[in-house]
Amino acid sequence: MPCPAAGAPLPRPPSCRGAEEPTTPPVTPSAAPEDPYAAVRTRKYAGLLLTAAVLGVPVSAIAFGFLALVSELQSLTYTELPKALGFDATPSWWPVPLLGVARLLVGLVVRRLPGGGGHRPAEGLVSTGAPPAADLPGIVLAALVSLGVGAVLGPEAPLIALGGGLAVRAAGRVERDLPPDARSLVGASGSFAAVSALLGPPLLGAFLLMEVAGLAGPMRGVVLVPGLLSAGIGALIFTGLGSWTGLGTYSLTLGEVPPAATPDAAGFGWALVLGLAAAFAGAGIRRLSLALQERVERRTVVATAVMGLVVGALALVYAETSGKEGSEILYSGEHELGHLLSASTEHSVGALVLLIVCKSLAYCASLSCFRGGPVFPAMFVGAVGGVALSHLPGLELTAGFAVGVGAMCVAMLRLPMTSVLLATLLLGREGVTVMPLVIVAVVVAYVVTLRLTPAPADRDGVRPEAG
Repeated sequence: MPCPAAGAPLPRPPSCRGAEEPTTPPVTPSAAPEDPYAAVRTRKYAGLLLTAAVLGVPVSAIAFGFLALVSELQSLTYTELPKALGFDATPSWWPVPLLGVARLLVGLVVRRLPGGGGHRPAEGLVSTGAPPAADLPGIVLAALVSLGVGAVLGPEAPLIALGGGLAVRAAGRVERDLPPDARSLVGASGSFAAVSALLGPPLLGAFLLMEVAGLAGPMRGVVLVPGLLSAGIGALIFTGLGSWTGLGTYSLTLGEVPPAATPDAAGFGWALVLGLAAAFAGAGIRRLSLALQERVERRTVVATAVMGLVVGALALVYAETSGKEGSEILYSGEHELGHLLSASTEHSVGALVLLIVCKSLAYCASLSCFRGGPVFPAMFVGAVGGVALSHLPGLELTAGFAVGVGAMCVAMLRLPMTSVLLATLLLGREGVTVMPLVIVAVVVAYVVTLRLTPAPADRDGVRPEAG
């Protein structure tokens, strides 16, 4: 059969093509891409912004009251109570029985009240959403007892839970059928307001929560804007209440910061060393605290009381050995950071090394059983390490302080952006100078920390191969 002439209709016979040609699929218009910012243009989003702004006022006021109560409890247990019992000054052995009794109370709260006392700090800062209202009393009580008697933890984790839980509870009273997305956004905004002024500038708390929640892409801005609004309002409330009551804002501040020189090759070398050392130190603290936590949870009340005695004994050993105050081992270390930087010559290298060892062990014991946050003790341990190494050639005091803070924070929290900002923004203009060193140390510590962290087992119990 002859082939048809040119211009004949297709398809042509197979004998002329040699093989069947694939048929071209029909062309259809491509689906329009979804607009990630569509929610921002709705009235409902504007209503959520208004809700975040309104809730930021009472939530931040309650957070301020929580911090004020913690401060009063610390003064009561370590200053006023010893005087009332006839002591001229607080005895060096005082933390031992006090922490033992306090940890017994925390154990009872964890075991008896709903929510288990809230977030377990040995597991790091994790995003679990706003807790139910029924869990809030146990979270607040466990944190107040822990922080009020000198556990080596900070207030950020209970504040995040308290702020989120209160905001969701209040919003739920106004609108009973609150959608899950709106519920999460309101809870996040409450957490932003609660920690707005705790770390200093409100932006630091925002970065902390953003990294903890793992927000990325266009939705980061959609979720972050209400939180930033709440954080800004919360910071204003903290400032106003601090001025009105005369109690201050309970914000992290350092005071006078020694000048920093432009980074040089020696400084970058020390940044590598500190980053590597912080990664191994952080891995050791984390693994020991998790191992202790596993054993404590088998016998919550008795074992937790023992851990409280351990923290008190470490404070006693440090005080008797170094001649310094045992309070340097207790608490989160937040209020000691400024003094450590401005009066570093008051501590010998030996005293600084002993402080690192005792504080780290007390940190491990506190992480395993008390309730609070892991941020401030990590900052303090890293700062002491950096100050100790600044006695060696090539590393200046301010640079060592900042690099140590950043490296130890990322080793414990695994939040690189927050760690860089914590180590630099608090130093003001000097922080900008040493920021390149901090970035190098944080990157090294972050990568090595992830390499030292065991890979999670898959469903069959087989770990994925390392790259």
